[in-house]
Amino acid sequence: MTNNAKVVELLKQISDKIDENAQFLTELDAAIGDSDHGINMARGFKKVVEDLPGVAEQDIGAILKKVGMILVSTVGGASGPLYGTAFMKAGGVVSGKMEINADDFLEILEAGIGGVQMRGKAEKGEKTMLDAMLPALDAMKAAGTADTRAMLDAGVAAAKEGVEYTKTIIATKGRASYLGERSIGHQDPGATSFTVILETIAEAY
Repeated sequence: MTNNAKVVELLKQISDKIDENAQFLTELDAAIGDSDHGINMARGFKKVVEDLPGVAEQDIGAILKKVGMILVSTVGGASGPLYGTAFMKAGGVVSGKMEINADDFLEILEAGIGGVQMRGKAEKGEKTMLDAMLPALDAMKAAGTADTRAMLDAGVAAAKEGVEYTKTIIATKGRASYLGERSIGHQDPGATSFTVILETIAEAY
C-alpha cells in the first residue's frame, strides 16, 4: 500500500527527475515543437513541490487534484492542460483515500489517460504522449497486480517501446503536425516525459 506521505515523496522525486531531464526534453521539443517542453515541465513540478506542504496531510485524491491545478496554471503549451487534466481525473478516482494499492494505480492511470484523450482529442498512433501511456497501461494490466514492481517494470518497458514507436510515425497533432513527414525520426517529448515519470515511480518500489 502507498499512503499520502509516500505520494508526496514520489512527487518530489518526479520533480527532481523531470528537472534532471529538462534539457533533454527541451531538445526533443526543439526538433518538432516549441522548444519548451522540458523547461515548462520542470517549472510546473517545481511549483508542485513548493505547494505540496499545504496539501500533504490531505487524502491522495485531493493531492493529485492539486497537482493537476498547479500544472494547468504553470506549465505552458499543450503539456499543462494535458498533464493537468490527467492528474485531476486521476485524483477523482481515489477521492477520499489515504492509501492506494496497485489496483488503484491502474485506475489512476486509466483515468489520467482518459483525461488526456478528452482534452487532446488524440488517439494512439498520432505521435503523442498516448503512444507511451496506452501501451504502458495495457502491459501493466496484462502483468497483473500481484507484484507491484513487476507490474510497473512491465509498464516502463512498454512505455519505452512506445517512445521508440513515435520516431517511426508522422505527427498529426499539435505543432509537430506542421512538419508532416519531417517529424519522422524524432521521438515525442510528451511520450518521453511520461516515461520518465513512470520510471521514477517504478524505481521507488
